[in-house]
Amino acid sequence: MHRIDESRPFIPMRIAVLTVSDTRSLQDDKSGSTLAARIAEAGHKLAARDIATDDIEAIRAVVGKWIASPEIDVVITTGGTGFTGRDVTPEAIEPLFEKKMDGFSEVFHRISYDKIGTSTIQSRATGGVANATYIFVLPGSPGACKDAWDGILKFQLDYRHMPCNFVEIMPRLDEHLKRGKLRQA
Repeated sequence: MHRIDESRPFIPMRIAVLTVSDTRSLQDDKSGSTLAARIAEAGHKLAARDIATDDIEAIRAVVGKWIASPEIDVVITTGGTGFTGRDVTPEAIEPLFEKKMDGFSEVFHRISYDKIGTSTIQSRATGGVANATYIFVLPGSPGACKDAWDGILKFQLDYRHMPCNFVEIMPRLDEHLKRGKLRQA
């Protein structure tokens, strides 16, 4: 199912991790640490790491800053994808999407279903693209972060993964922005 073409070079991505929580700090953030470890193990660069409270504006401020940075290729958030009153990460981030990645949620839920059964429906994991930056919104459990990374992101963020991957289309993610600028000139 997963095929790596060793003749292609590995291209490290610059990945930022945001944990959304009212109760965690960087010292006790197991989900963020899980992602940071997997990012480094895969050979990518942890470009930034932060914690934001369960607040739409606080989440959007951090993610908005990161997607505006040319030094960040991918943003991964963990936390705030459930149904309680404080779970607002999808509401904060989805308005930023230029394109929503429905397949990410579907594949994540398929992987999750194999591990936790129907409890997977309690997550609103999502993904999309904004300002030529990939954004993935994950649940707050370390297990969910492992499932998303090990089952999807590890492969799609590897240029050597065949038959296709997110890295090879990155140079074309902002074509619509360039076209708009050409029309205005």
